[in-house]
Amino acid sequence: MQQIDSDKQHLIVDRMGRRFRNLRLSLTAACNYACTYCVPDGKRLQAAAYELSGEEIVRATQLLIATAGIDKVRITGGEPLLSPKFPATLQGIMDLGLSDVSLTTNGQLLPRYAQGIIDSGMQRINVSLDTLNREHFRDIARSGDLNTVLHGIELMQAGGLKVKINMVPMHGVNDDQILPLLEYALERNIELRFIELMNMGHLQASPAYAQEFFSMEQILDRIGKQYAFGRTDAPFDSTAVRYEIPGSGTFGIIANESEPFCRNCTRLRLSSNGALYGCLSSARSTNIRQLLALPDGEAQAELHQVLLGALADKQSDNFQGEVTVMKFIGG
Repeated sequence: MQQIDSDKQHLIVDRMGRRFRNLRLSLTAACNYACTYCVPDGKRLQAAAYELSGEEIVRATQLLIATAGIDKVRITGGEPLLSPKFPATLQGIMDLGLSDVSLTTNGQLLPRYAQGIIDSGMQRINVSLDTLNREHFRDIARSGDLNTVLHGIELMQAGGLKVKINMVPMHGVNDDQILPLLEYALERNIELRFIELMNMGHLQASPAYAQEFFSMEQILDRIGKQYAFGRTDAPFDSTAVRYEIPGSGTFGIIANESEPFCRNCTRLRLSSNGALYGCLSSARSTNIRQLLALPDGEAQAELHQVLLGALADKQSDNFQGEVTVMKFIGG
């Protein structure tokens, strides 16, 4: 695939030294789950109006590589494997020569797409899994089958991919699964990442957020009852604080409330309908669909201005919360 010329000397950097390096790329807003922390009423999210085609997504990624210096892409949703354009778009992204391409999925459709993912050359994948209890799995996701997800994880590991599991622990909902999931992960050389409940979407105006929030301190206290662990290194722009259990493995905590990562955030999000977001704490976005049809030079000039505004939207210290649902903008 033809590459677009870039000028690394003119990358966009803010006063805190942050620039965009990581792109979250949403293929669709649709999801086959209706997780309690994502939607309030049990109704599954549907595809957004006028979602980008696979070709437009690849074109947008090319332009963002050239204009912003993007070198890592994570394909997300909604649930990306629901999108019929997933196979072709994945291959198009893989052909761009990025240093890292990964996927975040709920895993329900992994068995169907496992071989294609393995054959693409992708090296790592994140699977969202909040419990190993089959009954509670349905209570939280309001859909799906736990065994299918676990089988998908097995297929990914058998294919040589590095797997991480994302869990959102919630007080009184699934906090009893912190240790069982950690044990499951450690036994399989999987890094489990606990994600503090985010003050977004319907939770921002709901008492459920305060009732269900389970902090990093509480997570560590629970783990400390069974394991000795110590803090270990993480990449400078990592969202996760990482810990090592000597002789067993590692786990991480994305502590957006307890230990915010805003100061080092390098993430940019492109929604499935072409809206570019610089920060989860801001609903501001600019749709870049129209500039995708422009010649490279004109497109990059316009995109440069869009990116300046997106970078200015980033918080300096901590996550403020937003009514936007993350699934719409690429988790």
